[in-house]
Amino acid sequence: MASNAFAGLLNSSADRHSLFDDAQGIIAGSMLAVLGVSLLSGAGLLAGGTAGLAFLAHYATGISFGLCFFAVNLPFYYLAFRRLGAAFTIKTFLAIGLTSVLSEFAPGFIGMTHVHPVAGALFGGLVIAAGMLALFRHRASLGGIGILALYIQDRFGWRAGFVQLGFDFIVLALSFFVASPFIIACSCSARSCST
Repeated sequence: MASNAFAGLLNSSADRHSLFDDAQGIIAGSMLAVLGVSLLSGAGLLAGGTAGLAFLAHYATGISFGLCFFAVNLPFYYLAFRRLGAAFTIKTFLAIGLTSVLSEFAPGFIGMTHVHPVAGALFGGLVIAAGMLALFRHRASLGGIGILALYIQDRFGWRAGFVQLGFDFIVLALSFFVASPFIIACSCSARSCST
């Protein structure tokens, strides 16, 4: 599953990047993720993982997505440090911070007044996936759930992919409080495009 591939990528030493390369990768990955989030948000869609929790909090409370996304990820930095080391944790913190800040300003620069949910799901999911690949390549991430899944796999032997799937199912169940079944179905297809 994606979590196992992510763990393999983090443990490989084939691609070492300079500090400048990592900065470029983190900036590019965060910008792509913000564009994808803007597409999802413009269509009123949700996502999985910590982004899904942030969308739920945003739609339920009206608090900005960026602030919700940053806050939802705070508990996972300790696990990131313990499981994947200081360099990964710092890069992930920077990627999440940059994504949160950029998502605050994106609506002022990218006005998506109408995005059809199917188009938002397909394009948003693919753009987020491209952003995640850029971040993974530079040994960073945007979400705590993958980190938690790897930690639980190491600690209890539960498969990381199943932990991630279980968490996404919980986010999906909570989505029925803020979205219609059609929006939820489109959101599920966005999630499958981004994995």
